[in-house]
Amino acid sequence: MSTLPKSLPRYQASRRRFLRTVGLFVGVVGASLATLLPVIAKWVPARLRPPGAIEEPAFLASCIKCGQCVQVCPVQAIRLADIDEAMGVGVPYIDARAQACDFSCDAVQCILACPTGSLNHTIIKKEEVRMGLARVARPEACLASQGQGFQGQARGADFQGLLRYTEIDRWNPIPVRDHPYDLELCDLCVRQCPIETAISLQHIDNEGKRKMPVINKACVGCGVCEMICPVEPTVIVIDERKMWGAA
Repeated sequence: MSTLPKSLPRYQASRRRFLRTVGLFVGVVGASLATLLPVIAKWVPARLRPPGAIEEPAFLASCIKCGQCVQVCPVQAIRLADIDEAMGVGVPYIDARAQACDFSCDAVQCILACPTGSLNHTIIKKEEVRMGLARVARPEACLASQGQGFQGQARGADFQGLLRYTEIDRWNPIPVRDHPYDLELCDLCVRQCPIETAISLQHIDNEGKRKMPVINKACVGCGVCEMICPVEPTVIVIDERKMWGAA
């Protein structure tokens, strides 16, 4: 079978038609996907995203599921969604109850490692992160609200979570189970919060023996309070992507 020499006009015209067809096809597919992104976003389970994650539809569109954020996290807080996540398979997320982002890296290494800007590259400090907002979901179960202290391992001997205790090691997080507590009044959520003034305890009786956690504007939704809470189910939860003042 003969082929046309590449220098012939017929060949050049055929090649241009082919490239135009390919370009049109790519454009149509791209436009269709862009239209479907808001719909696709609804199919993806609501998850706490890594620090700096841009708006959900844009995040799902730009994240290439490379796992670089997973690799650099010092506490292994970031996971890639499994196949049961449907359209969200391979997308990075954080299960704060199992392992929160405690900002052990200080410089938010996951953002620096992201090659696509899915994690906002303009964020350089942990205080600028907005992952969500903590919420006291079960106030009646809070130990502090009952005037109770806490002794022992915050999540038990089998808990695998890590946390940076600066008084023990400035740079390396250690297992939570290796750091038992002896507290007259439980204040673990306040004590271990990596963001100054993000959470505080407020008196709820005249004697000052009972207190309640209060979430403040500085909260970035890192999830440490949810992870460290010794009550099961946890008293404090993170509402993903919720911002301060939002209804």
